Amino acid sequence: MLRAFRLSGKCPAEIPGQELREPDLRTAAWIDLVEPTESERQAIEALYPASLPDADEVEEIEASARYFTDAQGIHVHSSFLYQTEGRHETTTVAFTLRPDQLLTLRETELADFRLYRMRARRRQVEAGSAVAILATIFDQKVENLADTLEDLHLESQIISHLVLEDVSASMENAIDQLAHLEDSSGKVRLCLLDTQRSISFLIRHIRNHPAEIEALREVLRDLDTLMAHTNFLFEKVNFLMDAAQGFINIEQNQIIKIFSIAAVVFLPPTLVASIYGMNFQFMPELDWPMGYPIAVGIMVLSGLAPYWYFKRKGWLK
Repeated sequence: MLRAFRLSGKCPAEIPGQELREPDLRTAAWIDLVEPTESERQAIEALYPASLPDADEVEEIEASARYFTDAQGIHVHSSFLYQTEGRHETTTVAFTLRPDQLLTLRETELADFRLYRMRARRRQVEAGSAVAILATIFDQKVENLADTLEDLHLESQIISHLVLEDVSASMENAIDQLAHLEDSSGKVRLCLLDTQRSISFLIRHIRNHPAEIEALREVLRDLDTLMAHTNFLFEKVNFLMDAAQGFINIEQNQIIKIFSIAAVVFLPPTLVASIYGMNFQFMPELDWPMGYPIAVGIMVLSGLAPYWYFKRKGWLK
């Protein structure tokens, strides 16, 4: 899909799809490609040769491959967060910032861009240049990451109650939820770190745009706060994971303790029964009229005695 935006005053305005002709693309302040078809890629590359990276180039992790400049302009490949089937995933968006135009290429529809378009239609976005559009996109991205962190924090509070206060809770289920929370937190942290690097790179290369530099520096300050929050969230997840595993170990130890005590309780009766189960010819007790009830009584007493002792010591609590 190919979208283009022109500047209407100080606000981006989307050009209707049926009007996307070559003059419109040349004068557009922002061209956004989402899962572009081959014909759409060819149309853009005909106007701006070598401006669109391949899929393999977009996903490279080396800093030199993600942030660089060339004859086409400033290139930034930044990770964005999205949600699919209840799980958070990341995808990379390729930005190419030309002197008067911004090109974006991505393979996934993202909530950040959808919300940005909605705000632009309502004229809630102030951006008077391609650089300003890029700065406001990153600002929108950080806002969404902050909202996601708030949701994850609320989720951590629910799991914390489950682990530390709900006596009937399943610790195995709690560990599953904690693993999901840790995975989501890690991907948010990855996007935050990547955004920090992206903005730092941009600030060094847009020195002729002081207003946008100041706006990006404000975003960096927000990122520092969010990074501290993610560190707290990671520490809380680790604590809850250790606590859940500790409770599982306590429960397992309790079960093993019960089996151990049962083995000790039944050991003396087993010994008595084994002695009188031996097949020797001369065993004086075999001729006693009361031999059998006495043997049974000894077995019962030998079993009750250790049970009473353990109970008195408080080992059966």
